[in-house]
Amino acid sequence: MTLFGTAGIRGPVEDAVRPALALSVGQAAGEPGETFVVGRDGRETGPALAAAMEAGLESAGADVLRLGQVPTPALAFASRGRRGVMLTASHNPPEDNGIKLFADGVEYDRDAELAIEAAVDASELAQWDEWGKSASLEILEVYRDAVVAYVGEQFPTLSDADSAEASPAESRPLEGLSIAVDCGGGVGALATPQILERLGARVAAINATVDGHFSARESKPTPETLTDLSAFLESGSFDLGIAQDGDADRFVVLGPDGEVIHEDTILAVAAAHYTRRADSPDPVVVTTPNASARIDERVRAVGGRVERVRLGSLHEGIACEREEGDTDTEVVFAAEPWKHIHTRFGGWIDGVASAGIIAALTREAGGTDALRDPVTERPYQKVSVDCPEAVKESAMDALETALPDAFPDAEVDTDYGVRLEFSDASWVLVRPSGTEPYVRIYAESETVDRLVEETREVVETAIANAD
Repeated sequence: MTLFGTAGIRGPVEDAVRPALALSVGQAAGEPGETFVVGRDGRETGPALAAAMEAGLESAGADVLRLGQVPTPALAFASRGRRGVMLTASHNPPEDNGIKLFADGVEYDRDAELAIEAAVDASELAQWDEWGKSASLEILEVYRDAVVAYVGEQFPTLSDADSAEASPAESRPLEGLSIAVDCGGGVGALATPQILERLGARVAAINATVDGHFSARESKPTPETLTDLSAFLESGSFDLGIAQDGDADRFVVLGPDGEVIHEDTILAVAAAHYTRRADSPDPVVVTTPNASARIDERVRAVGGRVERVRLGSLHEGIACEREEGDTDTEVVFAAEPWKHIHTRFGGWIDGVASAGIIAALTREAGGTDALRDPVTERPYQKVSVDCPEAVKESAMDALETALPDAFPDAEVDTDYGVRLEFSDASWVLVRPSGTEPYVRIYAESETVDRLVEETREVVETAIANAD
């Protein structure tokens, strides 16, 4: 049985993520002596799935601390020193739900997920007198305090002169900044506006009521779904806009003109910030193959290096670098587009902390234009090519040879798809979708249309010959 994708278990509740599955996963994951924190986003199906998950965990012998509705980063924060389960489908539509498992603030790795899959149909209940207990735990305020302190610690020089003696938790590094926040009806409404205000910003929050139907806009924040926020920014006087998905693990940044700033530019800005602040002589940023070369350029410019891992495996990449690196190595930041891990704060993806960090960097730079100015932004495209599931593997095998043959001047990396890098910092990545019948092409170049066209011809030929 295959349950886990690149971001936990996720799918429609009618035929995939049913209460029976949550019960079975809870029984497979729980064991006597373990404590699990259990949280959920605002979806209508969350309470029933959480109840089933809690029953499964407790009947396997684990104790449960119920968090209720919380952002996924808050659940991950609460799982430090114990285990955690988040019932969420992140940016999926409201009829979907999902299950994410955490251990000590980090998502389960692939081996741990495979162990759960193997145990789902074979798990045993604990003895009747060993079943676990449950209680409620209030974590939101603790989490909000922690984010405020972390951002204040990162930007102590941005605090008011009057508060120069203040602790990080009391500093206001966003003083004077105006931010429009679109929570999208998600649980980020319970944390992000409050944190930005405590950091000193003037905040206007829209779609800030938790809504399991995502009535105001789709959960996934994209230029197409953020038209209300864009119009709100254009009609007001704001320094930037921030939008989040349903569980607040990912975020999007908009300029005061209402235009979305490219995710790789934001990633490059944050990566450079953390690399500059590193104590280690070997600061490392972990990212994914679909991330832009602009990240490598900015990190190298401030003395760091970039390592790439497959999509959905940032936590595994961090662990690998820490294990294989020497005493001088420090993973200072890890991210894929719009999903950031602030390694000194914790090992989880945190769109709430990202909102605070990027807002502070915006104030430090003097605006979003100045923020992105050091980053070389080349034209970027992402294209999906139809590819039946049955031929994906053979097509990708063929492309490992066909693409280097078509682009003999490129450096080739085949660890996670086929990535070609050129001397002018252009690049193209071809990889199979893990959830849909497509092969994806990601490309960045001053001549991106031509690069995509030439790449697509090679990809379509490989798919046709594999058919």
